[in-house]
Amino acid sequence: MSMSRTRDTNRGTERLVVIGGDAAGMSAASQARRLKGPDELEIVAFERGHFTSYSACGIPYWVSGDVPDRDQLIARTPEEHRDRDIDLRMRTEVMEIDVPGGRVRARALDTGAESWTSYDKLVIATGARPIRPELPGIDAPGVHGVQTLDDGQALLDTLTTTEGRRAVVVGAGYIGVEMAEALINRGYEVTVVNRGKEPMSTLDPDMGRLVHEAVEGLGITMVNGAEVTKLLTGEDGRVRAVVTDDAEYPADVVVLGIGVRPETTLARAAGLPLGDHGGLLTDLAMRVRGHENIWAGGDCVEVLDLVSGRERHIALGTHANKHGQVIGANAGGGYATFPGVVGTAVSKVCDLEIARTGLREKDAHRAGLRFETVTIESTSRAGYYPGAALMTVKMLAEHRTGRLLGVQIVGREGAAKRVDIAAVALTAGMTVEQMTALDLGYAPPFSPVWDPVLVAARKASTAVRKGAL
Repeated sequence: MSMSRTRDTNRGTERLVVIGGDAAGMSAASQARRLKGPDELEIVAFERGHFTSYSACGIPYWVSGDVPDRDQLIARTPEEHRDRDIDLRMRTEVMEIDVPGGRVRARALDTGAESWTSYDKLVIATGARPIRPELPGIDAPGVHGVQTLDDGQALLDTLTTTEGRRAVVVGAGYIGVEMAEALINRGYEVTVVNRGKEPMSTLDPDMGRLVHEAVEGLGITMVNGAEVTKLLTGEDGRVRAVVTDDAEYPADVVVLGIGVRPETTLARAAGLPLGDHGGLLTDLAMRVRGHENIWAGGDCVEVLDLVSGRERHIALGTHANKHGQVIGANAGGGYATFPGVVGTAVSKVCDLEIARTGLREKDAHRAGLRFETVTIESTSRAGYYPGAALMTVKMLAEHRTGRLLGVQIVGREGAAKRVDIAAVALTAGMTVEQMTALDLGYAPPFSPVWDPVLVAARKASTAVRKGAL
């Protein structure tokens, strides 16, 4: 193994080093480049994979065949970044951050060569890693995570070479249910093994039950309250079954959809501050706390929850891109801030749309809040208009004050994006009574006279008044 040292000899030019070549990292690099040319700011970016600036959220739809070409998920190629005077080094993994020395040690994965690169400014955008429990057989061929495009390609390679048609998905969060649908669409017999009471732990169990029913309606076997204890392998070493405390589920392929954790191994080793969820802690400008010239963004950070006032870890590309824009503006000599999130997310299972924003009941309890909950059923359009579909809306409002705390929506076409109404209301700190007066668009093809979210707000407002008596 060779080791070289590269130091900037032209100190008139600052050097920005970016660790991570996906949403947050390359958004930061691109924004900084817009503000400063190569004569003022040299930008070096390291990416250990084969791809940059891609949509990880689109992987299930690529696996299912809805998106036929992998390259459709790539927003900007390495060559396009290099054309913008960004020195992007692919298949190169940063192994160490030397904060006192202002440098990083990187290894070229194809050759093993290592070198030190100095920085004046550093961006950490190392993303998240899939949770992979330490179980017998977990590393066997045929067991896949789906965090990166490389992961997606490896899964597709397995699906096209494996003769069997039995799949087990471990975990029933967003990725789990989306991958279950993708595998059904590819003709697999699918079982989802979930340790929770219901799928989609980002919802309250009563709303998760609606997802459970929809999943089983697709022909997927849903097993809740089950803890995986080991994975069995065959004589060829490949996975052949997933085992729980009381059952065994045959599997020719296993997909892990258990969730992710912040990838902060480098940051931890460098002594940078981490939060309770293992993510890097930053200020409003996305600077790592206590470090003037180090920023962090994307799935490796914790962010402020504007509803609870606490830090939380949310791995979403929408946040990562915004983080990158803020970081790039600040690293490039401008100014921007990221105030926080309300926790909005949407997904689908076949034609069932799933949405949530704000706090679940257990989140509100954990934050020490007293609250009222209401659940209503309504339709996506005027009831008499063709195509009107049922949706269920659950709303949480703070006891006495009536401040909106959270909304969950499960329904058919037109359901999910209605959560954006609640996301704006949460960000603005509105009460449910104030929401009832919102001037929303109406026409029979788009909504009932009273939009379902406003129906829930009216009912929540009544519950708050009664609870205050």
